Amino acid sequence: MTILAGSILALATVLGTLLTLITLPGLWFILLVALGLQWWQPGTFSWWTLGAGLVLGLLGEVIELAASGAGAKRAGGGRAGAWSAVIGALAGAIAGTFVVPIIGSIVGGVLGAGLGAAAGERAIAGRSWSHSVRVGRGAAVGRFVAVVVKTLLTLATGIALCVAAFLP
Repeated sequence: MTILAGSILALATVLGTLLTLITLPGLWFILLVALGLQWWQPGTFSWWTLGAGLVLGLLGEVIELAASGAGAKRAGGGRAGAWSAVIGALAGAIAGTFVVPIIGSIVGGVLGAGLGAAAGERAIAGRSWSHSVRVGRGAAVGRFVAVVVKTLLTLATGIALCVAAFLP
């Protein structure tokens, strides 16, 4: 049964990584599958391994939420640009999913963060166009980096759980 449990988790890892790449909760999917396997085959994982996966999942969520705002701040933006970047990233990811399924959520989130930060800096903070565009670029880069980092965290979590499942 260990091979079957590990194989199921390996498939969940592939699917979960793809889901995370398109900004859906893939890491949480992997953890739910692992919990289901733990319930079905007690002792498949140590609770420390599952806890580490939970911590990585929470870390990924924090990074994803804060990255756009951090990118805007790093580029010289203020509070308006940072918050507008976060809101723009969420709105862009949702809108992008409806425009072009799968890849649209990534592009929409990145563009939304950039446009949101630029709009926030220009309209709310009254900054110049050049400053606003620079802050928007920083927010877009931050959002893109967040997608990459969260996808890598998901893949690392899935691989660690697969190794734990295959090695008793």
